[in-house]
Amino acid sequence: MIIGVPVEIKNFENRVGITAAGVNALKEYGHQVLVQKGAGLGSGITDEEYRKAGAEIVSSAGEIYERAEMIIKIKEPLPQEYDYLKREQIIFTYLHLAADEDLTRMLLEKEVTAIAYETVQLKDGSLPLLIPMSEVAGRLSIQAGAYFLEKPQGGSGVLLGGVPGVKPAKVVILGGGSVGINAARMAVGLGAEVTILDISVPRLRYLDEIFNSRAKTLMSNKYNIAEETADADLVIGAVLIPGGRTPALITEEMVKNMKEGSVIVDVAIDQGGCVETTYPTTHDNPVFIKHGVIHYSVSNMPGAVARTSTFALTNATLPYVMELANKGLERAVEENRALYAGVNTYHGKLTCKPVAEAFNMEYTSLEDALKGQ
Repeated sequence: MIIGVPVEIKNFENRVGITAAGVNALKEYGHQVLVQKGAGLGSGITDEEYRKAGAEIVSSAGEIYERAEMIIKIKEPLPQEYDYLKREQIIFTYLHLAADEDLTRMLLEKEVTAIAYETVQLKDGSLPLLIPMSEVAGRLSIQAGAYFLEKPQGGSGVLLGGVPGVKPAKVVILGGGSVGINAARMAVGLGAEVTILDISVPRLRYLDEIFNSRAKTLMSNKYNIAEETADADLVIGAVLIPGGRTPALITEEMVKNMKEGSVIVDVAIDQGGCVETTYPTTHDNPVFIKHGVIHYSVSNMPGAVARTSTFALTNATLPYVMELANKGLERAVEENRALYAGVNTYHGKLTCKPVAEAFNMEYTSLEDALKGQ
């Protein structure tokens, strides 16, 4: 198979779809890998490293898309890339389609086979290709929150861990999944007062055990969210509905009741955000203030630590890339149900039910789509 790795063009997106080691692994199985010139520089990977691993360095994105049977990316195709996409080409990347109707319709119109990292799902419900970036984003959320709590950045001037004789900041984390647990680890480690809210009692029990009561746990409901956010210094939005749009659990009224100079980091912004007052921001303009509260809602947070993120993600994605390349799409999804769940569009059919529900569009099971190919 011919596999293409283009330069990411999203604002300050320095990650790249594969490492040199990943290229080498694909080459050992006889596959051809095209890497756009400079694609890895933001992650500290040079063109020469890719060449030594066996990649062909290609000058333009247009050539990558024209020649490749499968495109490996980090972020969803942007409008500037739409014309490059072609029928039956496989796009393997983060898509977050439930928050982007235009992209969804374009992929259907072009009859692209789009596989979303974030919906590849194992039998136990875990999301193996989302977890690495959730771990990064969860940890980054505390770093970002701590920074914007500083007075010169517009915050209330509270040190996350406090000092002897002065109480620490209160950190409220909405969601106890991969993002939430990693945010909690960072916040607890810095000495903050941490509360985690989740809708699952078994998950809350697990969190209570692993943090050994260093973090409080609460059932997530409207009343508790309002109570906890009202006196929080830092709120982390870590809610996830696999493949679907995130509900706005923190309402504008709750934001109005928060303390002036407090900070919200909405990690769920890729899926629409879990805070009613947030909208996507960028690394060069990451925050805005509404009702006296600083909102940080960068839609590609892990891009800030691109090298760590690229290597962590390739560790997770490469086995799936290898299956697709070695077996072809149809056999790969038939033999790997986690990969089957990742297919969002196929031959002009929308095969991800949560996305179809988000836009009231027609849903076709992948099984039926494969039969009708």
